[in-house]
Amino acid sequence: MDAITTSLLVAGCIFGGGLVGLTLHRVLPEAHLTKETQDVVRLGTGMLSVLASLVLGLLIATAKTSFDTTDGEIRSYGADLILLAETFRDYGDGANGPAATLREYTQRLLQDDWPPKGERRFVAEDVEAGALMEHVRERIRALTPDSPGQTWLRDQGLLISTSLLRQRWLLIEQAEPSVRGVILAVLVVWITLIFVSFGLNAPRNGTVVAAFFVCSLAIGGSIFLILQLDTPFDGIIRISSRPITTALAHMPEQSAQKAKSPE
Repeated sequence: MDAITTSLLVAGCIFGGGLVGLTLHRVLPEAHLTKETQDVVRLGTGMLSVLASLVLGLLIATAKTSFDTTDGEIRSYGADLILLAETFRDYGDGANGPAATLREYTQRLLQDDWPPKGERRFVAEDVEAGALMEHVRERIRALTPDSPGQTWLRDQGLLISTSLLRQRWLLIEQAEPSVRGVILAVLVVWITLIFVSFGLNAPRNGTVVAAFFVCSLAIGGSIFLILQLDTPFDGIIRISSRPITTALAHMPEQSAQKAKSPE
């Protein structure tokens, strides 16, 4: 179920809770609507409102932290890709092979995580993309430096490629949502009960119904925000592909052509 559908269902449940409360106010016996009874209900509702507010704020903070962490890691990943491409360029023509493989991997990364409009994102680990990155490290290791400078550049290339492999696995491990559905379900039940109590104590008129509708949409919007931030590569709020696109721009195609041309 996508974020929009889920948030609309949440808004519907909460609005329905308010309507249930208005109905109960009409059908309950007078003995259940005394001032003392309403005070007890308000006290319980106040405690539940504090809990719901804390949990809702915690979920938003958790989702935002997860989004910002992933965004920072993508920027760092793009910077390391550029640094590795620059290392190959400084090494010279001997590094055209790993440079071509690195460009192919970067193109595959863009295709997997930011596919063209109308195509679905590759949600699982792309084994072929991982093999390309491993192949980059293998081709760096196979380089035969002709000078101390090239030896240093090869060693730097190995360090950067190892860092890229580590970051890649971190991104894969962090791809799972950090907000659990059970927590959202419990939170929605709490808020629905709060709106039932609101309806129980509210007069039955159009203004109250409109207020319930607006508030339920606002809470549904907060759930939408949580779900969107918790899936940083999908939906409306998503991580920009600019760091990886910029990295690809620093990998000229002529490197691949030189690597494929016969000696």
